[in-house]
Amino acid sequence: MISKSKTIHTSGVQRRGASSVLLLVALCTLVCCAPTLFAQGSATRVVSGRIVTQRDEVVPGVTIVVSTSAGQQQTLSDAAGNFRAVVPTGVAFLLKFFGKNIALVSKAIGAGETCENLRVVVNFVVPPVSESVVIRASTLDPSIERRDDKVYKDTLFLRDDQLLQTLNAGIDAGQHEGGGKSLEVRRFGFNLDHGGVSGGLKVLVDDVQQNQATQGHGQGYLGQLKSLTPELVEGVDVLNGPFSAQYGDFSGLGVVHIRLRESLPDLVTLRLQGGSFDTRRAFIAFSPRLKQADSFIAYEASRTSGPFLRPLDYSRDNVTANYTRKLSEHEAVGVKFNFGRNDFNSSGQIPLDEVAAGRLDRFGFVDPSLGGRVRTGVAALYYRRESNKGATLKADAFVSRSLFDLYSDFTFFLNDTARGDEIQQHDSRLQQGANLQLTQPYRFFGVPALLTYGGNYHDNQINVGLSRAFRRNPFESLASAHARVSSVGAYAQNGLYFIHGHLRVETGLRFDEFCFRVDDHIDPAHSGNEGAGRFQPKLAVSYNPNDSFPTTFYFNYGRGIASQDARGVVEQPAGEKVSTTDFYQLGAANKLGRVSLVADLFLIDRSNEQVYVPDDGSFEFKGPSRSYGFELKTSARIMRSLTFDGGLTQVSNAFYRATHQRLYVDSAPHTVANGSLTYATKRAFTASLNYRHTGNYRLDGSDASIRAAGSDVLDFSMKRRLRRWLDFNAAIDNLTNKHFFETQNFFASRLRPTDPVVERIHGTPGYPFGLTLGLTFKLFAKE
Repeated sequence: MISKSKTIHTSGVQRRGASSVLLLVALCTLVCCAPTLFAQGSATRVVSGRIVTQRDEVVPGVTIVVSTSAGQQQTLSDAAGNFRAVVPTGVAFLLKFFGKNIALVSKAIGAGETCENLRVVVNFVVPPVSESVVIRASTLDPSIERRDDKVYKDTLFLRDDQLLQTLNAGIDAGQHEGGGKSLEVRRFGFNLDHGGVSGGLKVLVDDVQQNQATQGHGQGYLGQLKSLTPELVEGVDVLNGPFSAQYGDFSGLGVVHIRLRESLPDLVTLRLQGGSFDTRRAFIAFSPRLKQADSFIAYEASRTSGPFLRPLDYSRDNVTANYTRKLSEHEAVGVKFNFGRNDFNSSGQIPLDEVAAGRLDRFGFVDPSLGGRVRTGVAALYYRRESNKGATLKADAFVSRSLFDLYSDFTFFLNDTARGDEIQQHDSRLQQGANLQLTQPYRFFGVPALLTYGGNYHDNQINVGLSRAFRRNPFESLASAHARVSSVGAYAQNGLYFIHGHLRVETGLRFDEFCFRVDDHIDPAHSGNEGAGRFQPKLAVSYNPNDSFPTTFYFNYGRGIASQDARGVVEQPAGEKVSTTDFYQLGAANKLGRVSLVADLFLIDRSNEQVYVPDDGSFEFKGPSRSYGFELKTSARIMRSLTFDGGLTQVSNAFYRATHQRLYVDSAPHTVANGSLTYATKRAFTASLNYRHTGNYRLDGSDASIRAAGSDVLDFSMKRRLRRWLDFNAAIDNLTNKHFFETQNFFASRLRPTDPVVERIHGTPGYPFGLTLGLTFKLFAKE
């Protein structure tokens, strides 16, 4: 205002003189700066492109250095693998691409050459399938699938079992008794029970094996997964067969390796949610900003009554913590801890003929005293070191303690018409384990190669028992023993990358030695010691003819193993102690524009196995068996904000080979499919419609008319960012309110003391339409 007032009171001669001076200064400035402005405006050109692997997977975080005669500039590839820089026109320059575990790529660009929309192919000195390399997959691979953290941090889970359903990958997982009990898992035409029979599906959380050997309710039981908190998941690798020598016991039908975060992006994360069936859930985490460390401590509480007439009264509490100390840029040591508890009631599996006749509600019950309780605790120590040349050393050790009591009633009054057939299954367990792995890139006669080798140790000391019970009061012990199952394994896997990475040949060998010891408290004659060892060869070959050819061909073979229940091994020493699974896979993956497609054929041969059935204390003999079929998977970007992912696993046949009259493998679906339509915008809105299909399947090996019904279920989820620190989440389970049953089994039961014995199908009802709403607070961002 002062200057304006002075201007108003200045004479006209003064104003004209000032204007002339200003005009002269402006003209001089323009003349002096013209060369610079011209250079900036029209004498520069853009260099841009995308960085991918041989499999056309985009690679974020690659360092790009642009060198010209005037100097250097540096940038990084973004989350989609894209990069961009500006260079002067008319000069040659050199591009260098490098990063963690990436072989240096240099590209000279002439003064007149095109330098936009470049496609730069990089090679990993540690290949992308290694767990130490993070990439964003834009193509598919028959042998391995990855899930990043987005689905776990953006989705509200109405039930804890939904975490396994997000994996898809041909895995069919169903509730067995309504919530607190481990899921029943089925894959490739085999029923794995709760994770450990018929080859098994190995599940690990940060290298800690979740499958419990010689468990009170089933070999390889996966109940400890109840202590896993979804918001802490950083990523999941799903191996579609026993193709990696790193994994031993229970890996016959694949591996699910879940990796948890070491820190969270915000100082405080809080999620509050509630919904149908009196469901309440809270998650809170504190992750401090530390100079040389990553850490967090998190607590999850979940409560629900479920849709059942006998309320679940399911309560779950989990505490998880991590502290990782960075000793240097390439070296770190960490401590992790997890504690979980859950208590629940159960309606059990109910006779479906009674439901169809209207005499029993779909969510009804027969025995009102079923349910259980679980307590678990895990402490682990981790160490890792990386060299500048890509070599890595990883070591970890853990100790785990768990208590498990489950009250079940499968046959009601079949055996005891006075008190019923309720049983208590007990498992008190102490576990210790250690893992060591070294990864060393090298050159074999000039060919890039990668050697991975290491070993594992796992030990279980278990008090396991089976008792008859009435209203959760045990009154007769049927089985009681102290068992010890220990194993030690060693492995080596070597990969060679010929023709500039177009041909990959990987061979591996693993050996595991098991020791089974049982002290039977009821019948000392069933006590003893037994041992067994098995070799497991591995072979993988992939070939991509050239960079411009969008198809890669694969062949994978692996032998997986699954240990048997120690009680059965000692009682029947001439029987199978460790079953084997030979898995063959032949496929091709194609990436064309926005669409990726993979197709493969598989053949699975299972050896004879002897399985302990804890529900009645007997032994069941199975095998040898065979399953074969095909898989199709696709990923497509329909529009910029709309993507589709889908998969189909089709078993053509599954049968026992050592039978004169063909006996078929039962209790597992032959068709499993999934589809997901996801809409995501830059304005922080995401919505996803998810479809899962399970075909009907036979429940009797010799009678094809006895079948379990299939299901088709739609789920919906969405997230809307209201503020940088606040998200609104919503999820709908079973959007169309489909009536279906999850786990179904065929056996004899007597519903009431005076009823006749009937062989029939029993099942667990799938959850109906359920709505969950939540708010996620992300407070005090670290960056």
